[in-house]
Amino acid sequence: MIPAAFDYLAPATVDEALDALAAAGDDVKVLGGGQSLLPILRMRLNAPDQIVDLGRIEELRGIRDEGDHLVIGAMTTYADVIASPLVRQHAALLAQAVEEVADPQIRHRGTIGGALVHADPAGDVGAPVLALDCELVIRGPKHERTLVRGPRRDRTVPVGEFFVDLFETAVGEGELLTAIRVPKHTGWASHYEKFVRVSHQWSIVAVAVALKVDGGTIREARVGLTNMGSTPLRAHGVEQALVGRTASDLGDACDGAADGTNPPSDLNGDADYRRHLARVLTRRAVATALGG
Repeated sequence: MIPAAFDYLAPATVDEALDALAAAGDDVKVLGGGQSLLPILRMRLNAPDQIVDLGRIEELRGIRDEGDHLVIGAMTTYADVIASPLVRQHAALLAQAVEEVADPQIRHRGTIGGALVHADPAGDVGAPVLALDCELVIRGPKHERTLVRGPRRDRTVPVGEFFVDLFETAVGEGELLTAIRVPKHTGWASHYEKFVRVSHQWSIVAVAVALKVDGGTIREARVGLTNMGSTPLRAHGVEQALVGRTASDLGDACDGAADGTNPPSDLNGDADYRRHLARVLTRRAVATALGG
């Protein structure tokens, strides 16, 4: 189908984009990589009056080292994340997960920030960002009292507070996600284990694991779950159970992966099937990260 008519604006700066959002009111959509929005427009599931395209805003692209963390611009493509030596060295889990996103064409167009704001619980970016304890940088409109005095201010949201509900995040009306701050996990073992029925499918269930290992023993563990609820989730019980374990002594440490989750039931599997998958995939991801 052909999308309904809309006005199109491609600002060159973040502030210009925020001005455009403020002027457009409620009936506006932001275009990042477009891999989620464009199909919705073509099917006329949404017909906004205006589209604000972020594709020309260079300040939203790129990956830089800022000491104890990396900063990834929200409009950085999946392909650039995968190709980045900085990400490979300091946040390998994120690169491993992004490699599982769809196909090369989509990875060269889709953006990490667009995926996070879209907040599809079956997407492959949320769980690793959650497991890596990232922070999300959001910029919004000026307060009425500061329209003349000074620039807009960024606010930083811990990833645990970023995902609110299904397709809902802490990015409010008239705001933009501008960057992802990724704490360095240099030297951590990691793996992203994704289960699908056909290639390039959305995750039925996936597990993101990062482990700090010393002498073969797990000292710290981070486990994120994909498509086990209305948002990405942390498996805190598993994280605690893994501490002190080795590859040959995992025991029942991964059995609680589905505890406290509320997975969906659909044509790909019911909730109980997904709970079983979460346990199996978590153990598999941990074993793979440990070299098993």
